[in-house]
Amino acid sequence: MEGKTYLEIGADGVAIITINNPPLNLLSAHVMLSLKENTELALQRDDVKAIVITGSNRKFSGGFDVTAFGNKGKHGKFGFFSIDFITDILEAAGKPLVAAIDGPALGGGLEIALACHARISTSSAVLGLPELRYGILPGFGGTQRLPRLVGLRKALEMILKSKFVNGQDAQGMGLVDAISSADELVTVACHWAKDILAQRRPWTVSLYRTDRLEPLPEAKMMLEHARVKSKKQSPNLKHPLVCIDVMEEGLIRGPRAALWKESEALSELRQSDTCRSLVYYFFARQRTSKVPGITDMGLKPRKVNTFAVVGGGIMGSSIVTALIVSNYRVILKEMDEKALLAGIERVKVNLQDHVKKGKLAEAKLDKILSRCKGVLHYEDFREADMVIEAVGENIYLKQRIFAELESYCPPHCILASSSSMINLNLISERKELQNRIVGTHFFGQAHLLPILEIVRTEKTSPQVIVDLLAIGKKMEKIPIVIIHNSTGSVMNRMFFPYSQAAMALVERGVDLYQIDRAAEAFGMTMGPFRMIDFVGFEVLTAMKVQFSKNFGERFNESKLFSVMHKGNQAGETTLKGFYIYDRDSKFIPNPDTMTFVNKVKSASCFGVDYELMKLSDEEIVEMILFPVVNAACFLLEEKVVVKASDLDVASVMGLGFPEYRGGIVFWADTIGPKHMHSKLEKWSETYGAFFKPCAYLAERASKRTSLGQAKSRL
Repeated sequence: MEGKTYLEIGADGVAIITINNPPLNLLSAHVMLSLKENTELALQRDDVKAIVITGSNRKFSGGFDVTAFGNKGKHGKFGFFSIDFITDILEAAGKPLVAAIDGPALGGGLEIALACHARISTSSAVLGLPELRYGILPGFGGTQRLPRLVGLRKALEMILKSKFVNGQDAQGMGLVDAISSADELVTVACHWAKDILAQRRPWTVSLYRTDRLEPLPEAKMMLEHARVKSKKQSPNLKHPLVCIDVMEEGLIRGPRAALWKESEALSELRQSDTCRSLVYYFFARQRTSKVPGITDMGLKPRKVNTFAVVGGGIMGSSIVTALIVSNYRVILKEMDEKALLAGIERVKVNLQDHVKKGKLAEAKLDKILSRCKGVLHYEDFREADMVIEAVGENIYLKQRIFAELESYCPPHCILASSSSMINLNLISERKELQNRIVGTHFFGQAHLLPILEIVRTEKTSPQVIVDLLAIGKKMEKIPIVIIHNSTGSVMNRMFFPYSQAAMALVERGVDLYQIDRAAEAFGMTMGPFRMIDFVGFEVLTAMKVQFSKNFGERFNESKLFSVMHKGNQAGETTLKGFYIYDRDSKFIPNPDTMTFVNKVKSASCFGVDYELMKLSDEEIVEMILFPVVNAACFLLEEKVVVKASDLDVASVMGLGFPEYRGGIVFWADTIGPKHMHSKLEKWSETYGAFFKPCAYLAERASKRTSLGQAKSRL
């Protein structure tokens, strides 16, 4: 059923138009036409003196339906909604219009409210213009009206950062005129509209306000600063710069001319590769929590109040941090007093880092830390709803711990391992435990990265997976469900070839730091060597042991990593790896690295490859990322995940692949499996079996079909 709007006319002469398209009252061409029709009808009727626009079920509007962003609309005429309707009918109305805002007023929803002559909001309403997240710009006049209501500086921040504000803050900015309780919202808006009619309140046309705008010279400086910052932070993105240009157009040539430019820009950006990629990725993220055969069984998540974590090392303390910040009670167990105190101290340091980054108020530290209880014995585990084992990658130690857990944990308790390398089937062979054993892998540090891999064995019950999905949601983690338990996590299996390919190039003469620069220029959050430092050499050592044992010729032995590790280079946690770090995580290239590189080169059987040394940045990116695509194809071939889009999300959230390219598999499909296959085939003949394309990739290259099952919902 398509959404629409409803028109009601009160005895006091105020017409109430309600946007109704549950659950979020999203806008569409149909909804907009209905709003236009009812607005015109209310304006024509003699018994209507004023108009209030609101949304049903205490939700104003979540904005335009994202699925429409990549399509040509039914009304392709520039400015049909923005100018013909919102500006020339709604804002230019001869009767006062007031927006009554509760819940979300986002994107096009907020832009409709901006064109009204006043805005009344609840304090908890959420207002924002998030269009840049989807590769477009506000296209219903938001680039012009928002600066005129709140000033250019605040408007730039809200638009370029897709920043949301609540109703209370919006009032302080001048974005809304008054705050009301939810129960009285529409009544207050009706009174306000009648006050405007009686000239007791100002009749404000936002588009032509100038009192909040900064002087033109100052405004131009702000816009130029925003351009420079955008080019530095997102050099591959065009749409933020287009948005800044449109905002400047309004200041120089006037808002009416800028509205036409805004509409034209919106039409072009909606057809861009960036928009298609970002919209695809938006839906890919939403789909990660949908697991066929599990989430469609009607199971409800059980209540989990208390966690126990075994091991307070870097990973264990990070998991504890993430849990207590998410309002869970946690029991941390260590083997002795010294180790326990060290683990709790790591938790304190993690929390202080949150405070430094503005993620946490210092006043809340003691309360959050009080949720963690340190113990040396398992007795307290009798009250645990879930245990996470977070010790080193030692199969015998893990087996001993799980045997001990059986004696103390209640029958409903979920038993999880944070191992990213060891097959979970080996951890406990006790049949009584296997239906509640699950993997919970946090790539990097749990309190920093927003992703959680949930690893299911053949025996793990669907209920446990449903429980973990709910826990991940509360922790604000994006879940990736692995349905086929194997050696190595999804992210590790994609990360390892990223680092291996880079090391292979360095051993053959390519400059290490050029590789990182090329990867980061492509859009990777970190180049492969920065990421190795971030993950840590200890983790890489564990990966290396397991990968060499389980993946045969697909494993590329790197002497560089071994030599550096022996030379006491251990990564960012020890402040020295391929880069040297200070306590604020600022870094510079490690001058000692070249000594290790030269040592490896002198002992290498490869010698310097002068052809590789001539590689362009684009060719370097291909040589380090095509093996990652190949690894993703192996994962699909082995049916480790349900959907290719899950790998796209994992590559963005875990590997730092650029979101605006859609994810590793989506990007590969835009390049073409055939091109990728031929390159890998050629490199495997020259540089070895590490580059050999898998059967899944070869099959799709020969059939010229996509690697992913569904490219997009557009």
